[in-house]
Amino acid sequence: MRAIREINRYSFISYLVATIWLIQSCQQSDDTGLIETEKGFQISTENYQLIIQNEGFCYQFQQPDGEIIAAAHPESGILIGNENNLEPLQEATLILDAEDHYVFGARTQAGNEVTVEIWSYPHAVKMKVHPEDEGEYAIMARTAGLSPAYGMGDHAAFGEGSWNLVLDDFVRDPWNGERYGDVGSGDYRMISNFVIFPQHGFAEVNIEPGYKVLKFTGEENLQGSREVREMPAMYYFVGNPKEIYQAFLETRNQEGYPVFKPKHEWFGVGWEAFGALAWNTNQETVTENVDRYLAEGYPLEWMVVGSGFWPSGVGEFDEHGTPYTSESESEAIKKLQATTSFGMWDQQKYPNPNGLINHFHNQGLIFTIGLRIGFIPGGPFTDEGLENGYFITGPEGEAELMDVGFPRQPVYLLDSENKQAVEWYVDLSHKWTEYGIDGFKEDLFGWPASLPDDLIDPVNRLMMEQGIYIMGRNNYLGSACDIHRFNDFNYNQNQDRGPINGLAYAFSGFPYVYPDIVGGTGLATGRFGEEQRDQLKVYLMRYAIYAAVNPSMSFGYGPWNFDTEANQVCLNAANLHDRLKPYIYSNAVKAYETGFPYSMIPLPLAYPQDENVYGLADTVRRSYQWLIGESMLATPLFGDDYYTANSRDVYLPEGKWIDYDTGEEYQGPTTLENFQLPVDKTPLFVGGEGIIVEKKDDKLMARIYPVKEQAELEFTDIDGDTRSQIKVANPNWDNLVVSDQESGNEIPVQKVQYAYEFEIIPGQNYLVK
Repeated sequence: MRAIREINRYSFISYLVATIWLIQSCQQSDDTGLIETEKGFQISTENYQLIIQNEGFCYQFQQPDGEIIAAAHPESGILIGNENNLEPLQEATLILDAEDHYVFGARTQAGNEVTVEIWSYPHAVKMKVHPEDEGEYAIMARTAGLSPAYGMGDHAAFGEGSWNLVLDDFVRDPWNGERYGDVGSGDYRMISNFVIFPQHGFAEVNIEPGYKVLKFTGEENLQGSREVREMPAMYYFVGNPKEIYQAFLETRNQEGYPVFKPKHEWFGVGWEAFGALAWNTNQETVTENVDRYLAEGYPLEWMVVGSGFWPSGVGEFDEHGTPYTSESESEAIKKLQATTSFGMWDQQKYPNPNGLINHFHNQGLIFTIGLRIGFIPGGPFTDEGLENGYFITGPEGEAELMDVGFPRQPVYLLDSENKQAVEWYVDLSHKWTEYGIDGFKEDLFGWPASLPDDLIDPVNRLMMEQGIYIMGRNNYLGSACDIHRFNDFNYNQNQDRGPINGLAYAFSGFPYVYPDIVGGTGLATGRFGEEQRDQLKVYLMRYAIYAAVNPSMSFGYGPWNFDTEANQVCLNAANLHDRLKPYIYSNAVKAYETGFPYSMIPLPLAYPQDENVYGLADTVRRSYQWLIGESMLATPLFGDDYYTANSRDVYLPEGKWIDYDTGEEYQGPTTLENFQLPVDKTPLFVGGEGIIVEKKDDKLMARIYPVKEQAELEFTDIDGDTRSQIKVANPNWDNLVVSDQESGNEIPVQKVQYAYEFEIIPGQNYLVK
């Protein structure tokens, strides 16, 4: 019942006023296109109707049969003005009707002429609001309130409304350069203002990288911007979740925030130097630590040396290979503390970088380093950037030094709106790739909130276009990276933030979730004290199991530093993730192609009309659950009670579900109360389509669980293109027959661990009957 109360939270008065207005102003029509009504206009498509009132420019979305999707705000739909006075639009008149493109004229009470353009698409509406007078404005667009709302990337897990995935009574209306309210851009890094209301079949986004206003309350559902010339692209989406995310994907690609196909290696098990070694990184320690992981059997596929590889003083070389021979000559380079040394290594810490990189390439790992767009005064390439005008300028038109989180001195930031500057920067990064570096962990943080949210995107987009491996730390709306990394997530933080953050990413269209280094970045420093070692051990194990069922995972601090149990639990978690990687990556490609977050599906998107899925992911129940593809349900035990809890209430949606470890069968919908999840338990159930592809002894094995009589999986191999179709067609489970769909030849099949298993060859199709 909690979900029902939330869904109906917008006020009865608002609903009543909107309904009366609807009856008075709208005549029903089965025709598509635009018609004039007594009090305004109606735009009709096969999937929705948009009703517009000419006074206040109130607007409402409804089904073709008249059922309300998002009710009109009873007072006004579009507001324009300044910080002290927002005015509704009046006297809307039709200027242009040009087949799915409509232009309206309107004015404010003060007489400001405004143009509102509307484009209607099968599952989307785009609004552009343009005041005719020159100047900057606050522009807002709103309907009546509706709930529950999800999305908004990092916004959902920081600041006001923290630790609650549902964005109810959520208000962010920043002023005076404080774009994010009371939290700085060091926390908000994976940014989105896309919001979806799954039960209503409705979503929206105001595409604006600057000062956004967001209000999701019982009275209004509002998105807007401050200090803008116009509102160029306010989108609303209508349909079921898959239709909405497909339309959202097309919108992002169309509006300049594209989604890129991710590279498969990032979805394997990785290693990050800072979590393993803190500041003690050099060629010897990195080699020793990664080799230890490999010797222990951890299936590593990627690694990051995030910092400390740049030159540090006397004995180092400038960009021309000339050695610094005195303190005075090396003074500037001593202060470098950055990753913009481009091809210049610390010769004492990393005497043979080619050898280091080749050592790990020979063991099948991709080798990446940290990279930022901050240039220190006196650094090796800073003067060139200054001479060419490649850095962000201040009010006087001169390159401006700015404070960031790291380096710990003011830097010049690359002007990413300057195409030549971006190309120059990416060309400089090739000095790293010439060494064999495969890609970068983009890692600027703490930059001024006055800068736009998409500051980093043009650099990452160009690198992705060139096939460079990118771990995304900063991002606005699109997906110019291979994986979406949490902001640092450590032992001394509220552990509910992690799963809430990850699910918010998936709702936001960022489904390639990487939940930071297992154990965070503090264990290697020893700063949490020996007296907490027992709790730290449990923390590490619980974190590893949680990360294993995320789309990507990595290690830092060696689990063997605790004891054999910790190491075994973490190794099992790593092997589980490695085994599932083909299936996870296949779903990541499907997410890239459809927009729907198949690699991590929050349950409200998979079961939008099941009221039970709306009360799971909160800090009371802590049932942090999601689907991996359409066959696997992840139910990890994590949250701020990780040290004491051993069970969770696990919700199983409709259909048959099989415990991954025990084979026990359950029929949903049902709640498994106090379901035991010890640290060595795999937190997975198989149901839905019941088809998984796992890696086993370097072979791909299809695993068919007897949960559905007719099912299908399209599997995509690690090249991102080669497809195999696996189809289940009314099989006799007691005498299963698997055949190659093209040749008709039978394929050997056997029952292994509660599933029917057979080898597949990428590109071939299979029938289970």
